[in-house]
Amino acid sequence: MYKIQTLNKISPKGLEHFQREAYEVASEILTPDAVVVRSFKMHDMEFDKNLKAIARAGAGTNNIPIQKCSEKGIVVFNTPGANANAVKELVLTALFLSSRDITGGVIWTQSIANEGENVPSLVEKNKSNFAGCEIKGKKLGVVGLGAIGAMVANNALDLGMEVIGYDPYISVEAAWKLSSKVKKATGLETLLSQVDYLTIHMPLLDSTKGLFNAEKFAMMKNNIKIINFARGGLVNDDDMLKALESKKVSSYVTDFPTAKLLNTKGVIPIPHLGASTAESEENCAVMAVEQIKDFLENGNIKNSVNFPECILPRAVGENRLLIANKNIPNMIGKISSILATNSINISDLLNKSRDNLAYNIIDVDKQIPDNIAKKLQEIEGIITVRVIK
Repeated sequence: MYKIQTLNKISPKGLEHFQREAYEVASEILTPDAVVVRSFKMHDMEFDKNLKAIARAGAGTNNIPIQKCSEKGIVVFNTPGANANAVKELVLTALFLSSRDITGGVIWTQSIANEGENVPSLVEKNKSNFAGCEIKGKKLGVVGLGAIGAMVANNALDLGMEVIGYDPYISVEAAWKLSSKVKKATGLETLLSQVDYLTIHMPLLDSTKGLFNAEKFAMMKNNIKIINFARGGLVNDDDMLKALESKKVSSYVTDFPTAKLLNTKGVIPIPHLGASTAESEENCAVMAVEQIKDFLENGNIKNSVNFPECILPRAVGENRLLIANKNIPNMIGKISSILATNSINISDLLNKSRDNLAYNIIDVDKQIPDNIAKKLQEIEGIITVRVIK
């Protein structure tokens, strides 16, 4: 029986995919085979030697010590795209909020609650203070065309916007989902100089931290509207405040408010609601659980942030050997030599690498004894060895 530890409240819709006869699931488990987590910070945790995988029910993995996991051969999964629709809908909402002073109008209207019969006339007299513009016909720049960015781009086209996209690392899968009507920018600077609206959908890396700063704002049109439902650190808050003051940026909608941004004219702060829907939490949980199950039961890896994607269909009656190792030469030769010496025939094999890590799925014609698994583990560069039937 596999043991699964939950570190946050995980949607029951996801956890019910763990069959009771094969899995024990609880937050109190001390020696889990796998962990399912949302936002719990794991950097200070000690990992039991039995831990094989961590699944983040969401896209970001900043709360997980990736390097530490890689060194121990722990596969870290995330769930890209599972919450994409929830974020997309809020980005579309942000397009309207940034265009028309809806939030300001609502707040002002509530402030005249004691005006009695004068309310209708006051509304008519003051409504022009909250007028805005329509998004139809305007240019939207989408930086990052993954699951969320592609959906935003396609829906913005349906709303009558002209959409320009930029993503130097777009995947083939994302490209297939992107409308052919989305114009492709040759570079970030080219995009920034053309658009009336900008929505950001990039990962936060050392290379992208503070990417949207004074230098980038200077390239933009005056009165541009910027939407950030990706990561707060992508935008330099100090430079944003100056851009808002000078009217270079007329509106900044962010899902990552900071003390600096609050009570600033032009800032519409959202309390990190991007993926906060019941449907999104369910989708993320189901996806995380299914990935954990496929890894524990079959050794397959999909949507890992530290190991290569490695999927090999199971053949009936085959025993499966799973090996994680440092990505160094002749590892396959050393592994196959030990198996051949012990009259174990390889019926199928898949080897994939990612940066300095490699992963092998090896199907063999007979059960692998413990002493052979131990010999494999002793090969220099081998991180983990696991046998499943």
